[in-house]
Amino acid sequence: MLERFVPRLDFDSYEDFKKNYKVNIPENFNFAYDVIDQWAAECPDKTALVWCNDHNEERIFSFGDMKRLSDKAANLFRSQGISKGDVVMLLLKRRWHYWVCTLALEKVGAISVPATVQLTKKDIVYRNNAASVKMLVSVDDHEILSFIEEALDESPTVKCKAIVGESRDGWLDFDAELEKASEDWTRPTGADAAGGHDNMLMYFTSGTTGMPKIVVHDFIYPIGHIVTAHYWQQLGSEGLHLTVSESGWAKCAWGKIYGQWICGVAIFVYDMDKFVPEKLMHMMEKYRITSFCAPPTIYRFLIKEDLSKYDLSSVKMACTAGEPLNPEVYNQFRRSTGLKIIEGFGQTETTVLCANFQWIDPKPGSMGKPSPLYDIDIVDDDGNPCPPGVEGRIIIKGLDDSLPPGLFKGYYRDEEATSRVWSNGIYDTGDVAWQDEEGYFWFVGRSDDVIKCSGYRIGPFEVESALMEHPSVLECAVTAVPDPIRGQVVKATIVLARGWQGSDVLAKELQEHVKNITAPYKYPRIVEFAHELPKTISGKIKRKEIRQNDMEGK
Repeated sequence: MLERFVPRLDFDSYEDFKKNYKVNIPENFNFAYDVIDQWAAECPDKTALVWCNDHNEERIFSFGDMKRLSDKAANLFRSQGISKGDVVMLLLKRRWHYWVCTLALEKVGAISVPATVQLTKKDIVYRNNAASVKMLVSVDDHEILSFIEEALDESPTVKCKAIVGESRDGWLDFDAELEKASEDWTRPTGADAAGGHDNMLMYFTSGTTGMPKIVVHDFIYPIGHIVTAHYWQQLGSEGLHLTVSESGWAKCAWGKIYGQWICGVAIFVYDMDKFVPEKLMHMMEKYRITSFCAPPTIYRFLIKEDLSKYDLSSVKMACTAGEPLNPEVYNQFRRSTGLKIIEGFGQTETTVLCANFQWIDPKPGSMGKPSPLYDIDIVDDDGNPCPPGVEGRIIIKGLDDSLPPGLFKGYYRDEEATSRVWSNGIYDTGDVAWQDEEGYFWFVGRSDDVIKCSGYRIGPFEVESALMEHPSVLECAVTAVPDPIRGQVVKATIVLARGWQGSDVLAKELQEHVKNITAPYKYPRIVEFAHELPKTISGKIKRKEIRQNDMEGK
């Protein structure tokens, strides 16, 4: 399958990969037809998806099953008036229905909007109206169903709502209708055909600043994830891959469908009720997971457990993305498992931008080197390239004529927001980093997160990494607090590991610890202990909320 898109698969070095990687994009490419249905034709019994939950339920789907079920679901959606260009929101957590619905909507030519079930009525109303949602498909979760029902009076574009898992008055029973739907489906042609640069997928950003924006991806987007899956996660056509992500997050598109199924590897989905480190480890052991990807938050919890109790010998690859990985987490996980955590970096707007690819010896804390899909640079406020060691904004340049596969098309119905980050053939990611003499990129923070204290620029990640080396720290967030003398000072909000209690003595110990680990001027002058950190629905720390609460004296 890969050879259809990548004429040359193997490379001698990173430099060879960066210079000579090329990808073929079939005309009017549509992932559901050109990958899934193709796998079904060639290897119908090949395992595509292994699904289980906390209630001893298990289902295993082949590529033949995925074609048959997505054809049935395409007929189901069509029967409800869904056609090319219509928008359907999927609030399906980790239910296997997500994969069936996504493929079916691609076959119809409709636009899917994956969403988390952590949304409230206000969130749902905003999303329904901002994207003109026509249909919603939700899990049988009482709270989210209630919020959806409350939102409908203020959502005039919504014409249908469906539920998976159980029946409910006023809702279409998705499972019952799927069972009845016909398996006969023919790929549309002419004006009804969907693919190529048509809109396929929309994500609402996490919304750490203002209301969430809508990231738009076209049907070519999955091809960009060949680099993500084959060259960063190093997946082949065999094995069982686990990415820890709910379907409502963009990380699901990174790790649980597109690049993985182009490679042909089976995807493992653990539909957990709640994240419990011990249960996750048990599932990895039971199902003999071969590759694993999770955000740093998950790894921070895992290293606090006794990993020696679990047989993880089947795992050959461990990856992370979503936030920077603290070196101490990397080192502790490697001591416990023997595995290097291979870091990658990107955004909802992109596929993987930088990564520690297979030819690169990872440096703990570095996000690696640029993907061959993107022409990436680090520039100062005047747009000039920064020399090694100097911090600047990460940009993608050379976008005047065409877009690399995987890069978003813009923010939906928001030309102003798009123009703020995208102009003159350059996309400004809004992230700050620096590059070392060997070409490795090192994340500093979002541009709004960088702290300016007494003339120094302090990136929160470096201070957080220093704090993470102390055994008392489970999680932490470093932010700026206004100061009349220094302009800003560093504050650390810390969640303690089990068995530790916050005190003035511990706060002083942590301050001294940071001074010994990194430059003394970076130490947190304010230390606050908290039970939890505010996070976005995708699990990223909301430093802006901490800053805002400090400003308001909360």
